[in-house]
Amino acid sequence: MIRKFRFGEPMETGAVVLTVPEEKENRVPYVQVSPDGLEITCGMAEEDIVYGLGEQVRGINKRGWVYESNCTDDSTHTEGKHSLYGAHNFLIIDGKELFGMFIDAPGNVRFDIGYTKPDVLRVQVAHPGYFLYVFSGGSKEKIVADFRHLTGRSYIPPKWAFGYGQSRWSYMDEDEIREVVRKHRANHIPLDMIYLDIDYMDHYRDFTVNGRTFPDFPGFVREMKENHIRLIPIIDAGIKKEKGYSVYDEGTEKGYFCKDADGNDFVAAVWPGKSVLPDFLNSDVRRWFGNLYRVLTDDGIEGFWNDMNEPAIFYSEKRLQKIFEKVEAYRQMNLDANSFFEFRDMIGEMANHPDDYRSFYHRADGKKYRNDEVHNLYGFNMTRAAAEALEKICPGKRFLLFSRASCIGMHRYAGIWTGDNRAWWSQLELGIRQMPSLNMCGFLYSGTDIGGFGDDTTPDLLMRWTEFGIFTPLMRNHSSRGTRRQELTEFPETQKELADIVRLRYMLLPYIYSEFVKAALTDGMYMKPLSFGYPEDRRAGTVEDQLLVGESMMIAPVYRQNETGRYVYLPEDMKLYRFRSIDDWDEEILKKGDHYVRVKLNEVLIFVRPEKLVPVCSSAEYAEGTDTGNLHSLSYIRTGAVYRMYDDDGEGTEFDLEKNIKEITEKNAPPLR
Repeated sequence: MIRKFRFGEPMETGAVVLTVPEEKENRVPYVQVSPDGLEITCGMAEEDIVYGLGEQVRGINKRGWVYESNCTDDSTHTEGKHSLYGAHNFLIIDGKELFGMFIDAPGNVRFDIGYTKPDVLRVQVAHPGYFLYVFSGGSKEKIVADFRHLTGRSYIPPKWAFGYGQSRWSYMDEDEIREVVRKHRANHIPLDMIYLDIDYMDHYRDFTVNGRTFPDFPGFVREMKENHIRLIPIIDAGIKKEKGYSVYDEGTEKGYFCKDADGNDFVAAVWPGKSVLPDFLNSDVRRWFGNLYRVLTDDGIEGFWNDMNEPAIFYSEKRLQKIFEKVEAYRQMNLDANSFFEFRDMIGEMANHPDDYRSFYHRADGKKYRNDEVHNLYGFNMTRAAAEALEKICPGKRFLLFSRASCIGMHRYAGIWTGDNRAWWSQLELGIRQMPSLNMCGFLYSGTDIGGFGDDTTPDLLMRWTEFGIFTPLMRNHSSRGTRRQELTEFPETQKELADIVRLRYMLLPYIYSEFVKAALTDGMYMKPLSFGYPEDRRAGTVEDQLLVGESMMIAPVYRQNETGRYVYLPEDMKLYRFRSIDDWDEEILKKGDHYVRVKLNEVLIFVRPEKLVPVCSSAEYAEGTDTGNLHSLSYIRTGAVYRMYDDDGEGTEFDLEKNIKEITEKNAPPLR
């Protein structure tokens, strides 16, 4: 059951696609709403669990901290933070009463989930005007399905986008990319995508290519595709402020950039220096900006990643001037303890300053909005612009598209990656805990930067991260400039083992693709907390480092340094497959309960549930080379089982759940051994 309540005069955010009648009276079940509508509270018993909020810090159970939905460019994803790149205002409270709650608001929403008072959940909406949806009836999965039905079907990328991708800030020219591809192919490490970070552009100008380092870009794109490699360029939100640059000139002429309080273009800085921000909340701007992707699709590009779209601001023109004035004052001072820290903080807080987001404006549906009032819609609408344009540029063809910033609703247009993480063991653990929360909110095509983006990775961390990454739909290794190279070929001592792990991903592609598409088409989840599959098992609700992957499989990644094993809780008997490669594994039946399971550094654990099948194929060096016509299976069958496998051409945009289903049994997919 879905109930809808209106508070104030909300704007239509684009999050919701289903028409739900508004309640005539704001008597909201399960919670109390303040008279002004800006505060929502409810009590929590000690054993209640709170799920949701998508991309956030800390655990699957959100109790005990304060979270903010405020899309934020912050690369240090530590426990003390309150917001990351996404704003996902959906919660499920699992207690004596089981219900869900979605706050459809475009600005900041603060969730105090038992931090101030351990038994109180308190939600504060920063700006008046929002819709509140309350979900009840059935199970946690039913509430998720109702929420997802309300907000629309999740994005489905092309099948090749489920392959392995390699990225770096930046691959500087054609020859460097050729060498990366050559090494992967020579060492039989499967690879489908190479990502182009900002340096492929001409002076960081969107929709341009550096002609010196990529002298024949269309030819290079064709060359890579002949090697079954797709090039995936980055597109940033900021447009370089430079006369003679056609995108800037046209946007200026048409008034398509965000304005300051005086009606002038708001000038901030990102990679190119002084830049302007397209007003993506304006439908005319979205059509204009989206059509610019044609510059690259005409060259053969079939996928993009949108970045810096919170929007990130290094500094605003006005703020920089104020800082320069203050620096002159500090120059004359004896910087003691107080003044030194004031000076340091002034410089450190220059980027993404809250005052800057209160100083520029949007136009949407004829109305003027200050950015902080609608801040969380910016990245969503940039990516919406791209998706809607790509659908027109190449009708009936799927594109790869994912974004850094997002809010509910963007999941219909693209996936996300979890942004600029670090090469820390704690960041691997965070990524594991983020995946089911993102799935709840509709972001099925998601993943982390394998190995960590910032800081220097280590061979053991990269190994363990890759072992988890083979299960995430978006599987990408990405690292920052100034860090050690972390392509798998750069670790000769472990290269063979790393290659074996990636081959496992390609062996599992029939199952991963099938479970992903079925989840998208049925408003389900590809990755779930253990408690979703075992709702009556309260112990399962305390387990946050084991995930259900599709209907047949459970995983229990290792995410701590120097561990040679880990504790695993099984809510029922399962078969454990311990893979070292596609040709080297062992299997055993484990009984319901607690187990300590050994896990060597090069081993991947796959637990198969009773009466279930996991269809697998022979591995390949690229996704289009996998053969789903010749299947085997991982299974734990006592009385017989049937797996309904979804498969299609991997490219078209028409999805028929029944037409593309094939029933898999041990007869037509015999055991792997």
